[in-house]
Amino acid sequence: MLPKNKKENKGGGRNFIYPKQPSGRLYTYRKWVSYVLLLFLFACPFLKLNGEQLVLLNFIERKFVFFGLIFTPQDFYLFALAMLIFIMFIVCFTVVLGRLWCGWACPQTIFMEMVFRRIEYWIEGDANKQKKLDEAGWTAEKIFKKVSKHFIFLMISFAIANTFLAYMIGSAVLYKIITEPIAGHVSGFVSIWLFTFIFYGVFTYVREVVCTVICPYGRLQGVLLDNQSLVVAYDFTRGEPRGHLQKQDAALKTGDCIDCGLCVQVCPTGIDIREGTQLECVNCTACIDSCNEVMLKINRPKNLIGFFNQDFIKERKPYKIGLKSYGYAAVLFVVMMVFSSLIYKREDIQTTVLRASGTLYQSRGADKTSNLYNAELINKTNKAVKFRFRSQNDGDEIDFIQKADVLPKEGSVHLTFFLIRKNNAIKKYKTETVFEIIANGKVLSTATTSFFAQPEGIED
Repeated sequence: MLPKNKKENKGGGRNFIYPKQPSGRLYTYRKWVSYVLLLFLFACPFLKLNGEQLVLLNFIERKFVFFGLIFTPQDFYLFALAMLIFIMFIVCFTVVLGRLWCGWACPQTIFMEMVFRRIEYWIEGDANKQKKLDEAGWTAEKIFKKVSKHFIFLMISFAIANTFLAYMIGSAVLYKIITEPIAGHVSGFVSIWLFTFIFYGVFTYVREVVCTVICPYGRLQGVLLDNQSLVVAYDFTRGEPRGHLQKQDAALKTGDCIDCGLCVQVCPTGIDIREGTQLECVNCTACIDSCNEVMLKINRPKNLIGFFNQDFIKERKPYKIGLKSYGYAAVLFVVMMVFSSLIYKREDIQTTVLRASGTLYQSRGADKTSNLYNAELINKTNKAVKFRFRSQNDGDEIDFIQKADVLPKEGSVHLTFFLIRKNNAIKKYKTETVFEIIANGKVLSTATTSFFAQPEGIED
């Protein structure tokens, strides 16, 4: 039998869902969490810290910025490690709290349930009114409501598309695309509208299919969840057997579930939570709120549907975090410590010095020897740096062939030079040599390489 919040498609196609508008304590919490996350999402590309936007994920130019910290292509291993930490956090979170991320923090759910769906309720009414409106003929009222709704949907999708591109290409570039003539930014203009229609299609037509079919995260539940995981679940031990309130007989013992169907009607993915943990459940908690309202009206304890683990429902065992969760948390902690140490050791100026390939040492008169080197300096900051390049050994001399004094912001320079050393200071054939980058009296970076020369008194 088709759930009460789905519209039957007689042609055998997709059954559209008409969830009843939820209400309750958890839904109120979700709204405030959503407002904070939406504010953060829309503000990040347009806020500045240390001269850079707060978050930038420019895959085209391979530049990533997180809260003022710039990651260049040379820091890609750090970016990859950060993404690994994020994935491990989601995995660890899922093992303990199930798919709560999907219902409370996922952008797809937040936009769908807290923005687009609420606009739909505002214009077309609750689930039953929406069904009747869709089934009715095209009247002036229906045309007005449909055009209004889809126009607002398109405008919101346009705003989301612009914000998405601000993350990808930077808010400054986006501002140029919007304000300057289209002829100079054809690809940018096309991208804005392409993403606008993609988001419009997702939130207008695709909807919950993203969560139930497209998103791979839901498929991980079967692997990650165990009997200790807290998920939104129906306490069938207490609720079964079901029986309608008006039909209950004092002599016939029934469970607390009166089979009102409200938990199904408010579900945004159209499932019946009473059938057990399911792939489609996003842990939005709408069914908990609706069931609690009913339990209060019939003077039964709340949380017939609530956050439970399977051990509690089946055997009434108290909740405890499983060993698997501790294992994931330990791995996550170790990776975060490694990442933190790498960030701490990261230099704003990266220096690489290599001896020129195919060359040996060169004699400079009777008392000096030189080696030829190539150096590359990379500036990972958004400010130009005036620098001085020197050897850590005060007795060494540097004869530049290719020289630079200023390192451009987010750029690099190449140096070619001879390092000249007095023969009486050479004690062995291969010596470790350290170069320093000095700016404003501070050592910003160092690089270590080797100096080759024949020591005095030893024949070749």
